[in-house]
Amino acid sequence: MKTVYSPLHALQDAEAEFIRGKRVPSFEMPRRAELVLAQVKHVFGDETIEPRDFGTEPLVKVHDEALVAFLSTFWDRWSAENGPVDAFPNAWPPPRSHRLRTQRIGAELGRFCIDMSSPIMEGTWRAVSASANVALTAQALVAGGERAAFALCRPPGHHAGRDYFGGYCFINNAAVAAQAFRDQGAARVAVLDVDYHHGNGTQDIFYGRNDILTVSIHADPILEYPYYTGYADEAGEGDGHGFNLNLPLPWGTRFDAYGEALDVSLSRIASFGAEALVISLGVDTFDGDPISKFKLRNADFSTIGRAIARLGLPTVFIMEGGYAVADIGINVVNTLSGFEDGFAK
Repeated sequence: MKTVYSPLHALQDAEAEFIRGKRVPSFEMPRRAELVLAQVKHVFGDETIEPRDFGTEPLVKVHDEALVAFLSTFWDRWSAENGPVDAFPNAWPPPRSHRLRTQRIGAELGRFCIDMSSPIMEGTWRAVSASANVALTAQALVAGGERAAFALCRPPGHHAGRDYFGGYCFINNAAVAAQAFRDQGAARVAVLDVDYHHGNGTQDIFYGRNDILTVSIHADPILEYPYYTGYADEAGEGDGHGFNLNLPLPWGTRFDAYGEALDVSLSRIASFGAEALVISLGVDTFDGDPISKFKLRNADFSTIGRAIARLGLPTVFIMEGGYAVADIGINVVNTLSGFEDGFAK
């Protein structure tokens, strides 16, 4: 399986984030991608390729143009006003307030950003656009005949919605890849999110559509980020009603229960009649992940990969979360290897 990777991800290297009032070292660090890449090369050999540049046109097909323009021009405005310091929002529009464009860049930051985990710095846009190009290049490989490809995206993307970013995510790489399949002729596309956290951004982007099915297995948002979305009763709206499936699970979930939710997910994707599949591959479901509370083991990720392969679909794996850095490469590659083993059978 070919892996698409860009070293430009390292330009997003946040010194810190804020969690429950504490300033802590950022869990979303460049080392995550570097360790995954090392394990990919160890197991699959060096089949890595660099991404092509697709520009911003694919991005504005799933995101508001205002968000893309904001992210791509933010740093010059911010640094001119505040100096070369990482940008965190310090004000957000409250409910029932105007969400009009303001004249202060800090206020604009709060208009688009949903939390304090995702600082913007000088290299953020280059890293973010490279990550989207990684996803699009992997999608192009699969659309061109490859059975599957792995997009080693960083920053991740599944928390980025139509007009907002957060949760370490700026552009929704999985949504960009899914839309590319549609644009190239796939009548129906499925996105399966196996990250510990709900893929709120992906849900937001496709919530009113019936051509892209979104399925997410995640920790119950009554306890976990993103808190305000990801509940089982969120099924889509308008034409999209019935085309969004959330499977929230409790803290402490082990693979027996997780596997049942995975079976439900795969059955729904099969009945949907998807012609292509995008996997938001988060491995923060691992027992030992520092910010998560599921109990999956290394071998469980191989089982996940084999199960996904049973669908027999052209598949793009998009890297999302996973913060137990000692095991992140093992768990990612176990998923990919399991998929290849399952497809071979």
